[in-house]
Amino acid sequence: QLQLVESGGGLVQPGESLKLSCVASGLRTSYSAIGWFRQAPGKAREGVSCISNGGMNTMYADSVKGRFTNSRDNLKNMAYLHMNSLNVDDTAVYYCATRTAADCGSDFSEVAYNYWGQGTQVTVSS
Repeated sequence: QLQLVESGGGLVQPGESLKLSCVASGLRTSYSAIGWFRQAPGKAREGVSCISNGGMNTMYADSVKGRFTNSRDNLKNMAYLHMNSLNVDDTAVYYCATRTAADCGSDFSEVAYNYWGQGTQVTVSS
């Protein structure tokens, strides 16, 4: 059974950076795009970014463009979300998920994602 585990969350001040990691076990993820989602308190979960299976194509939500970047290492079965210039609106639980396709598609529709991690908390506060 495929399992995804996120790590790297924590408490940071506005303007600081964090790097989230997502490791997959039980199945190679090299055939799947990997997405990152987040859910802030009292809000619906939203898509943040996606990286295609080979890492050549990425997609970002407007709210994080220019600040967040995706990367992945298929040999290690891992994906990363590099978050820079964090602000209080980035506070949320962050999830990684595998997509049922190699590409990211045109939106962050959750029905296209089949396996999810348990999430890691990111808190941005002064």
